[in-house]
Amino acid sequence: MSILDQPINRLDGTPTTLGEITGGGPALLVNVASKCGLTPQYAGLEALQEELAGSGFTVVGLPCNQFLGQEPGTSEEIAEFCSATYGVTFPMTEKIEVNGEGRHPIYEELVRTPDEEGEAGDVQWNFEKFLIAADGTVVGRFRPRVEPDDPRLRDAVRALASSGRA
Repeated sequence: MSILDQPINRLDGTPTTLGEITGGGPALLVNVASKCGLTPQYAGLEALQEELAGSGFTVVGLPCNQFLGQEPGTSEEIAEFCSATYGVTFPMTEKIEVNGEGRHPIYEELVRTPDEEGEAGDVQWNFEKFLIAADGTVVGRFRPRVEPDDPRLRDAVRALASSGRA
């Protein structure tokens, strides 16, 4: 089964799959948190979404409270914070776990992908980014401190969007 077929709920609780959320295009999956030092990355993620949405690309936020409780809010609080503070329009899922025994099946697949240094394994912190092709293939992993406007990330996203794998 592809990670695109994995069931997950939207932030509002509506059942769906990752494939339905991505709309059949490539996506950047990001475990997000509202009370983290990296939270300002929401602005860059939204800018990326706005710039490339016309090519079928989407950013998907997957809230996670596993890192020092930095995503403590309810779904409604998360939605309000993201909208009011950063103007987020990209889709968000329910709060999930990305590491450990309760790791969501989507992340079971994602963490197998090595980063630029060749290291796979657990998500290190909030705002770790995984780039997936339209078919669900994981094609890139960017650690939390890689900003959404980093040329390495942007070039990988643009290459994927223009490669026909979109």
